[in-house]
Amino acid sequence: MSRRTKASKRITPPDSVYNSRLISMLIRRVMSRGKHSVASHIVYKALDTIGERTGNPPLEVFDRAIRNATPLVEVKARRVGGATYQVPMEVRTDRGVALALRWLVQYSRSRAGRSMVTKLANELMDAANETGQTIRKREETHKMAEANKAFAHYRY
Repeated sequence: MSRRTKASKRITPPDSVYNSRLISMLIRRVMSRGKHSVASHIVYKALDTIGERTGNPPLEVFDRAIRNATPLVEVKARRVGGATYQVPMEVRTDRGVALALRWLVQYSRSRAGRSMVTKLANELMDAANETGQTIRKREETHKMAEANKAFAHYRY
């Protein structure tokens, strides 16, 4: 990586159905081995399932799930004088959304169930209702930052 210039941030194009950048980012996280059509099929079917089960617009449920799963603080390892401290840092919004999407896909994959469509739909609905593994991960991250608040003065 060049030390001279900052790498430019690539803007993700919105998806074709909902015209949402977040949905497009979720599709890219679900995708494996470059199979974009399979991943988009999984995400759109999961959103349809959410719409049928909740009766609410699926995009609203999805946005609420992302908002609930986004962490506000995290800990980063910082070496000071031979000792490594877990220093709490505020999370930038783009990193917070990326972490939320990553956790949603990770925990939906690890759920028990038949198809990825139902597992993703269930994890999204749980995150929207403030339950589930993704929310537990966010709470765990916040607790870790709270416990290490004494080392906040080592912030870069």
